[in-house]
This record gives sequence, structure tokens and C-alpha cells, in this order.
Amino acid sequence: MANAKVIQAKQEAVEVVAAKLRESVTTVVADYRGLNVAQVTELRKQLREAGIEFQVLKNTLLRRATAAAELTELDAVLTGPTAIAFGKDDAVSAAKILNDFAKKNTALELKGAVVEGRVIGVEEIKALAELPSREGLLSMLLSVLQAPMRNFALAVKAVAEKEEQSA
Repeated sequence: MANAKVIQAKQEAVEVVAAKLRESVTTVVADYRGLNVAQVTELRKQLREAGIEFQVLKNTLLRRATAAAELTELDAVLTGPTAIAFGKDDAVSAAKILNDFAKKNTALELKGAVVEGRVIGVEEIKALAELPSREGLLSMLLSVLQAPMRNFALAVKAVAEKEEQSA
């Protein structure tokens, strides 16, 4: 009887992780070997503040979850100690926080990621981390949209001032 309960608990854990893999906009896999407790605590704090869930999971559980989520390409990076960050809101923030942390703490090694259902490598994670955040992109878009109106208003004002001077 105890075995059936253990097996059911493990199956439920696999289903939970598979659901997180499917629902997350970005999932970043990293090797945390060599980080001390203070560093891991700081990393968890930064990720939590950004709304990103960070877990250390067994590779066998992750492999079963990737199979259930149809992301078996990720299995190639599931070796050694594995920590995984699930970002549900923003495609950039998880990659940015982990990449910045890895630059300061060389013990953290990025392994791979899933971005919107597509498995990517370390170089693509770093490129993604260099992108501005969602808020930064929205502010850039807003300034681009406002530029024509602002230029038109300045042109109308300049014409009005020129007519005032000539009158």
C-alpha cells in the first residue's frame, strides 16, 4: 500500500511540473553547484520579487515532466544538479535575472531554457537577457507612437508663431 501512495505522489509531482512547463512563458534551467546558502538565498529573493518560481528538482522527475509536456529536447541539459526557474509573466525577466546573477557568481551555470514552447541554448538565453524588459519595450513603443504627434504639434506651433510675427 505504501508503494502505491509513493508512486501516486510522484506522478502528481510530475503532473505539477509538466503543467508549470506548459504554462510558463520562460523556463530557465541552471546548474547551481558551488553557490553557497547566502548566494542561493539572494538569487531566490531576486526571482521571487520578479514573480518567478525557482526550484531544485531531480532530473528523473524533470525528464518525466518534459515528456508529459512534449519538451523532450530539454532532456539533453538535465545532467548534474538542476535548478529551474518558471517565469509566467515576462519572457525576459527570468533569463535576465539568472544571466546577471551568473555574471557576478561564476558558480551558477545556465544550461538551457524553454521560451514560449521552444527549447533554446545558452547563447540564446544570453541574447534574450540583453533585451529590455516588457516595460522598457512598452515605453519605447509609446515614444515611437508619440513622436509623429509631437512633431506635428511643433510644426503647427512654428507656423502659428511665424504668422504672428509677419502680421
